[in-house]
Amino acid sequence: MAARPDYSGPVLFSYGFRPFFLGACLFALAVIPAWLLIWQGTLTYSGPFLPVDWHIHEMIFGYGAAVVAGFLFTAVPNWTGRMPARGWPLALLSGLWLLGRLAAAGWLGLPALGVMAVDCAFLAAVIAMIAREIIAGENWRNLKVLVPITLLGAANACFHVEVMSEGAADISRRLGIAVLIFLIMLIGGRIIPGFTRNWQAKRGAAKMPVPFGKFDAVTLASGAAALLAWTAAPWAAASGVLLLAAGLLHALRVARWCGLAGLGEPLLLMLHASYALVPAGLIAAAAVPFGLLEPAAAAHILGIGAVGGMTLAVMMRATLGHSGRLLVAGPVLTAAFALVIASAALRLAGSTELAAGWDGITVSAALWTAGFVLMVLKAGPWLANRRIGSKLVSGAQAKNRNLGEN
Repeated sequence: MAARPDYSGPVLFSYGFRPFFLGACLFALAVIPAWLLIWQGTLTYSGPFLPVDWHIHEMIFGYGAAVVAGFLFTAVPNWTGRMPARGWPLALLSGLWLLGRLAAAGWLGLPALGVMAVDCAFLAAVIAMIAREIIAGENWRNLKVLVPITLLGAANACFHVEVMSEGAADISRRLGIAVLIFLIMLIGGRIIPGFTRNWQAKRGAAKMPVPFGKFDAVTLASGAAALLAWTAAPWAAASGVLLLAAGLLHALRVARWCGLAGLGEPLLLMLHASYALVPAGLIAAAAVPFGLLEPAAAAHILGIGAVGGMTLAVMMRATLGHSGRLLVAGPVLTAAFALVIASAALRLAGSTELAAGWDGITVSAALWTAGFVLMVLKAGPWLANRRIGSKLVSGAQAKNRNLGEN
């Protein structure tokens, strides 16, 4: 990789993960309490969507898109060997993301088409910038990452169009979740075995994760087909069969990655546990056409559990590694992850009262919010401050840091 000249601007805009991970975490801890107040009738939502559509849209295309952008703007320079996006281009892109959140909330007073234009501009800019870097770096094998990112941008546009034409975003809700889940299948299938292999090698273990092969390709294809079927026809028996087959294949896939190795390393265990919720969510979705589960159960296992858990785990690992710290979660970050996973579990209780005045939805929202409060309190200063200098990093830290950046 070419030497990177000194950067003298604001630390927050020195690397892609900083503004987008911090923005995503702050947004996550604020938007769920806001949604809870809207759902309870205490707060009024005045944007262009139905309140439930706003909630779903912002978790997918607000929170989710920010994490994806932060990951890509950090990973792509390592893939291509080119300079990372930083300074004013990164600041403008961050501002564009924020404008989208304000527009979707109805705070800019724009008509529906104006909200769509502002909101969709963010992912369009991300796609263009990532494509430019991959092509300029001739990193052709990672061009495939553009496919799901482009689909995510298209899903966002479809969400707006469906709301304007139908009044609600029934299909686009599932499409957005499906694209994020496929990104987890694609990128998680790359980083989880790799990090596990590094951990196993460091321990001198003989057993290693099974490398990507034909089985993984078949599993990805099965997952894509099942997610498309779920998006288009979640109540169809054929969709249930596809979802069950994909869920079982992905359960076998994650079992081939030596997940028990993560028992001694929380950051690794978080990744395995989050990916395991992908097949769990697919199997839950398979039960819906046969009347065994409500649709919301599958959506929240996938949305809160798989997407929420995986994005939080990835943000933790990347923040630690790229800020020059040991890849050790510690009690605060471990508790943050546990709270988010518990949020997914408690959300399955729905409106059932669990304690005096506290139903499953309220408890789930409280746990999610508490998890991201812990994440911001612990990792927020690392994201906003400069990386630990090389003179302060021990050999072990440097080794761990490098593992976290690959």
